[in-house]
Amino acid sequence: MNIPLELRYAKTHEWARLEPDGTVTVGVTDHAQEMLGDIVFVELPAVGKRFAAGAECAVVESVKAAADVYAPVSGEVLATNADLGEKPQSINADAYAAWLFRIKPDRASERDALLDAKGYAEQLAAEEH
Repeated sequence: MNIPLELRYAKTHEWARLEPDGTVTVGVTDHAQEMLGDIVFVELPAVGKRFAAGAECAVVESVKAAADVYAPVSGEVLATNADLGEKPQSINADAYAAWLFRIKPDRASERDALLDAKGYAEQLAAEEH
């Protein structure tokens, strides 16, 4: 399983990448897409909408199930990945390239509180037992 070292992770299986401009790009982890199976639809949040950390903000649907996506940090959605409307299965091809949305965080401390790659790997190992 792929767990990039440079990203941070929410316990709910979202990844967060800090961009040079201070925004955070968000997607679902490789583990999440493996658990869902073939992804067929993605409902993205509206640009301009604000979310609290941990709030439901998007939905990823597969042939097996629908899963909520949670905001890893509080803030305002600045952009969404429009390509996912036409190619939601791109999440299955590369979960870390197929980002869902970008958010302007209210507090940098929330991103710092997310799991690092080692902590996320440990969480996954604990979930399997």
